Amino acid sequence: MERRWRIVLARDRRYDGAFVYAVQSTGIYCRPSCPSRRPRRAHVAFFPGPEAAELAGFRPCRRCRPGEAAAAVPGVPLVRAVCRLIDAHPDRPASLALLSAQAGVTSHRLLRTFRRVLGISPRQYRDARRLDRFKTELRARGRVSPALYEAGYGSTSRVYERAHAQLGMTPATYSRGAPGTRIAFAIVPCAFGRLLVATTARGICRISLGSGAKALAAGLRAEFPAAELRRDRSALAASVGALLRYLDGRPEPLDLPLDVRATAFQRRVWEALRRIPYGATRSYAEIARAIGAPSATRAVARACATNPVALVIPCHRVVRADGGLGGYRWGVARKRSLLEQERATTAN
Repeated sequence: MERRWRIVLARDRRYDGAFVYAVQSTGIYCRPSCPSRRPRRAHVAFFPGPEAAELAGFRPCRRCRPGEAAAAVPGVPLVRAVCRLIDAHPDRPASLALLSAQAGVTSHRLLRTFRRVLGISPRQYRDARRLDRFKTELRARGRVSPALYEAGYGSTSRVYERAHAQLGMTPATYSRGAPGTRIAFAIVPCAFGRLLVATTARGICRISLGSGAKALAAGLRAEFPAAELRRDRSALAASVGALLRYLDGRPEPLDLPLDVRATAFQRRVWEALRRIPYGATRSYAEIARAIGAPSATRAVARACATNPVALVIPCHRVVRADGGLGGYRWGVARKRSLLEQERATTAN
């Protein structure tokens, strides 16, 4: 990835179409030769193409128009054509056999190309796009039934089945911007500074590590600005106790109920993280290969960085391919201490 960053710094036009870079602070992605001011390296993520960047929530730069350069990259025209087929019929199943027949390729080639370019399958793309349309319709209409049918869901039961995992709340609550959602939280001292745990009625929605209680509470408020927040340690006694025991070096499984929002790609990454054994590590590249998206290393790193429930989803167990720690949302020193503690516990 450092080679790609050098290409971006050099504004090398030879690599236009080979990849795009996205700036997390602006939400925009560009081609490598974009003449705009270069961002800070810490804010940059790389994607194999525009489709992958847009699926992660970024929008194209109006100055360099990265989509035009990507059109000449092998596989991109095929993926774009199939995406258009899926978008034109959101109510239909994303059948590999049907889509590959319409595109004039084999099912194997379509699936392989889709995963290389986007990092997900056609079915997962359909699900992600349908959810995006559903959320847009909810915000515009404020009513669940019209929104779900416009988005391509065949019944209310189908969207409510997925609401918990994908929205983190019921569709009706989401449509109103989540006002009145009750979130109980607790901030307690721990071996790594301060621990914040917050939960809705459905499960834990945020776990944070930090040095000061005020900063942790402010971060929670920024994440859920319309919710009713209340400090209530008794309501979180079991969850807080399990997390404190883990931070004290006891290898207990953190099988706690969660209430988090995620894209299809984030869910795949987070599920892979939860399969990493206590005391072990995996590289970002290994996680990318494990989810069938070997070129999506930077997207994996971004999914780790946006993990809202540290420890339960153990993103601290993901390191660089050379063994370096890489980044960690709650500080590299904490990441190092967590890994050293896990290794020491498993060695005894």
